[in-house]
Amino acid sequence: QVQLVESGGGLVQPGGSLRLSCAASAASGSIFRLYTMGWYRQAPGKQRDMVATITGSGGTNYADSVKGRFTISRDNAEKAVFLQMNSLEPEDTAVYYCRADKFGRSSWGQGTQVTVSS
Repeated sequence: QVQLVESGGGLVQPGGSLRLSCAASAASGSIFRLYTMGWYRQAPGKQRDMVATITGSGGTNYADSVKGRFTISRDNAEKAVFLQMNSLEPEDTAVYYCRADKFGRSSWGQGTQVTVSS
């Protein structure tokens, strides 16, 4: 299992931006590249939903609600994945979790709170 640590959450006004980071404890960049990485979020009283995913070779997938506003990226050498969030809306308020998937097994980070409010 890989250990994941998220950072970069906080309080931001509507229309603002945040960049989330997730650092992985994979043994090497080559091992990290085998993982499909993703960002998920969970608002109070709601289920945890996929926000964006990225494969080791850079293929991406986004939830319809964030397309055009959020961008997922990764740095395999640094064993990290990022989520650039622009044009944030109050509906984006949630705990954001990083997830790593390899060979049918998943690892989760502890989450970072994002609050969008004026």
